[in-house]
Amino acid sequence: MTTAMATKKKGWLEMAGSLLAVGVLGATLAAQTQATRYDNQIQTAVTQKLAAKNRFNDVKSSVEDGIVTLTGTVDLYQRKLDAAKLARKTASVQGVRNLITVAGPNVPDAQLEQKLATKLRYVRVGYDNTFDYFALGVKGGVVTVDGQDRTGVGRDEALSDIANMPGVKDVVANISVEPTSMFDDGIRLRTARAIYRDPVLSKYAIDPQRSIRIIVANGHVTLYGSVDSTMDKQVAGLRANQVFGAFSVDNKLVVEKNSGQPGM
Repeated sequence: MTTAMATKKKGWLEMAGSLLAVGVLGATLAAQTQATRYDNQIQTAVTQKLAAKNRFNDVKSSVEDGIVTLTGTVDLYQRKLDAAKLARKTASVQGVRNLITVAGPNVPDAQLEQKLATKLRYVRVGYDNTFDYFALGVKGGVVTVDGQDRTGVGRDEALSDIANMPGVKDVVANISVEPTSMFDDGIRLRTARAIYRDPVLSKYAIDPQRSIRIIVANGHVTLYGSVDSTMDKQVAGLRANQVFGAFSVDNKLVVEKNSGQPGM
């Protein structure tokens, strides 16, 4: 190849490279413009939705690449969740970053924990509250709730009660839903009958906040709650161990003369 031809070829390659770079740059700018347009549309929609609810007067939003960031304050933790839900349902939203602060009242941790404990004792009363269990801890207004629930309905009700309690700043939920099993359901019913039909233990069926909670997972039984005496705890464990089909029994009942918080 002659020098002239090589030079000409090099020129064509440089031109092609320049045109390609211009094309890529143009496509990038076009994509950025399109993304900005969508972000502006999302921003407008979210702002209008928030403005339509008085409880979100102090909530602000910003949007970047389809991600909505929420800031500001609300007076209840539930409203922080509601604001995120509202934003998430807006068309074209790719995600929500919820940085809203729960202002609300500052309730002492011990007082808040006691209020929540009382509230949660009556979750699902009249339904299947005997077969769920919740344990609370509160630090700096942040509520940690552990427990187990048979269907998930009790879990949802418990979390709703917590989220709507003034003073709650955040929630850490570690509630598991027990596996669906006819075998386990049979053990639950037989254990409840064995315990509550015993003349020593029948008193715990009268008040739902004093109920002995029966948790069954894959044939293994755990008893939670508070009882009046060591004898009551021993009798409950004995009756549960006599239930047909139960592989094991973990008796976590707490002996507490003035029944209180441990069993919810």
